Amino acid sequence: MTGGTVLDTRALNRATLARQLLLDRSDLPPLDAVAHLGGMQAQEPQEPFLGLWSRLRDFDPGVLSDLLVRRRVVRTHLMRRTVHLVTTEDVLARRSRHDAMLRQRARAAHRRELEDVDLDELAAAGREVMADGEPRTMAELVRAVAHRWPDAPPRALGELLVAALIPMAQLPPRGLWRTRAGVRNLPIAVWLGRDIDPPAPEGTDPVGAAMARGYLAAFGPAATADLRAWSGLAGLPAAVAAIRDELVSFRDERGRVLWDLPDAPRPDADTPAPVRFLPAFDNAILGYDDRTRIIDDAHRGLSVAGARVVLVDGRVTATWTVERDGGARDDPGTVTVTPLRRLSPAEREEVLGEGRNLAVFLSDGAADRVRVATDPA
Repeated sequence: MTGGTVLDTRALNRATLARQLLLDRSDLPPLDAVAHLGGMQAQEPQEPFLGLWSRLRDFDPGVLSDLLVRRRVVRTHLMRRTVHLVTTEDVLARRSRHDAMLRQRARAAHRRELEDVDLDELAAAGREVMADGEPRTMAELVRAVAHRWPDAPPRALGELLVAALIPMAQLPPRGLWRTRAGVRNLPIAVWLGRDIDPPAPEGTDPVGAAMARGYLAAFGPAATADLRAWSGLAGLPAAVAAIRDELVSFRDERGRVLWDLPDAPRPDADTPAPVRFLPAFDNAILGYDDRTRIIDDAHRGLSVAGARVVLVDGRVTATWTVERDGGARDDPGTVTVTPLRRLSPAEREEVLGEGRNLAVFLSDGAADRVRVATDPA
């Protein structure tokens, strides 16, 4: 145990970049990268492709699409009740552990609207409809059960059914590279041909312990509050306590205890960090309660507003968009970067270089246009 050692913000930043495959691009296959990252935030369907492009060497988006079609990865509501792209093994192992949280959050969002709805009855009605094995949109599922709860808002019923009460997979073509498609749902057990793992016996939490280990491998060193912010799950401090003998501890500059795996990378704070373009809602930012290791508090709102951001020297320093010249959908567009602070000439050149690489990826080599807007005053 090394609980007296203090890791400053820059040291935590470099550890985060290393764990998140953002310090050096990795040679991991996409499936292994998704597993290592514990899943990828995916409510915006194209964003996982951008996240893996920034993390993997020679990333081919067709490989990730193929994994989705072959049911090796799944789009589902999981951590924080948001849509994530996770491996088949992880969704089968973890979904039961998330059940109570998903129900609580979905019910809390519609408490007054659904106060007279029995969740078990609603779940049973939804499963009965889905028993025919036919994919359905949320609206189609709600229309089939709404007569039993005529006073309940359809959207509230639907969100409970597809995001909490029935473990659902969002089927391709939703989530395929460069594909626009609505959400069609099918129970995970039907889509994968396997039931999700049952809950662990009372008083045990092997899934929580495995998630804690995996989280620290991809996000550590971190406090238990950070683990909860990433997962949305209560009770994980007990899971960390159960594996404490496996861990080392540090403190941050606020005095919080940070847990970590003994052999996980903790690079020197002076390790150079390359420019990286991150997608919307990337877990490298959202996966912490205290996000100051990677984003200033003044810009914290960007991480929940869906802004795509640029890391310069390891920190959120700009946002980026793709502007379509003339508005044509088939135009490759220009990667446009808007700095949040003044960039040095060297930083601006590095942003332009990585921006050109991103433009080439997004256009299949048809364009490399990038523009960096004027620094803020």
